[in-house]
Amino acid sequence: MPTTGARIYKDVNGNVLAEGDWVTIIKDLKVKGTSKVAKVGTKVRINRLIDEGHDIDCKIDGIGAMKLKTIFVKKA
Repeated sequence: MPTTGARIYKDVNGNVLAEGDWVTIIKDLKVKGTSKVAKVGTKVRINRLIDEGHDIDCKIDGIGAMKLKTIFVKKA
C-alpha cells in the first residue's frame, strides 16, 4: 500500500469522513465568544477537512461558520 501522506479523518465510531458528508453532533458544544450552543443531534455538512487542531470546517444553521473536532461527530 503506497503512502500518499493524505490524512484519513474518522468520526467517533471509526467511519471515514470525506468532504460533502453529513455528520451529526454528539455533544452540546458551546460556541466560543457567544452564548450560543450547537445542540446534540444537529446535522452538519462538511465543507472542508483541514489539518489543524479542529478537523472539520462547516456552517451550522443559526450559528454560522464553525470548526469542529472529529471526536464530537458521527456520520449521519
